[in-house]
Amino acid sequence: MSELQYCEILKTNINVTDMAKTLDYLGSHLDALRGSYICVANVHTTVMAYEDKAYRKIQNSAAMALPDGAPLSVYSRRAGFQEAQRVTGPDLMAELFRRAPQNGYRHFFYGSTPQTLEAMRVALRRDYPGVAIAGMYAPPFRPLTQEEDREVMALINDARPDFIWVGLGAPKQEEWMYTHRGRLNAVSVGVGAGFDYLAGTIRRAPRIMQMLCLEWLYRLMQDPRRLWKRYVTTNIKFFRYIRRERRKDL
Repeated sequence: MSELQYCEILKTNINVTDMAKTLDYLGSHLDALRGSYICVANVHTTVMAYEDKAYRKIQNSAAMALPDGAPLSVYSRRAGFQEAQRVTGPDLMAELFRRAPQNGYRHFFYGSTPQTLEAMRVALRRDYPGVAIAGMYAPPFRPLTQEEDREVMALINDARPDFIWVGLGAPKQEEWMYTHRGRLNAVSVGVGAGFDYLAGTIRRAPRIMQMLCLEWLYRLMQDPRRLWKRYVTTNIKFFRYIRRERRKDL
């Protein structure tokens, strides 16, 4: 993948890629990517970016915006990018962890709670022998002071990670990565629920549901009270906005 390709979806630039190409790009451009960040985009974040210019700027300022949500890669293929495939945050993490013995990457984890991070540590050592955990930090549930923020930046940089996995949920994780761009000597990747999947606090959808673009439904079934509005409303908005943009092009 010598050059990055994008498909514009609701004014957000989503990468046209697949897992193999993404891993190849990260491996060959890691040093150039240090200090930048990668968004893992889905229907929810794309709708938010369409409705909020400031958040759209954050998405479009990323070094990459990977199509985590299946509808994004489907849209890209229908727009003529036949090679477009889904690249999810949890799958990207797993692939990089699995390659630990040969790539030697160091990983820092920022977000969630101390309990979840400790469960992740146990799972990583069990499931991915040889993975290098550079450090973990669970921020308090309040904004950090400037002094605290400087201390955290020093903590992360002193740990010498290659990847900083950020699990704050959207839009907080993207806002955090954008604010700290250029201040961290690693590439940051926002992975949403990826920490909970690793820790085992949330079960991921079976592969068949992922392939059928139904992972959102599986999440909804697990936590309907909290997620119904996000998934149902946002999915409706996504397809309505797509129709609106198509009418503009006619």
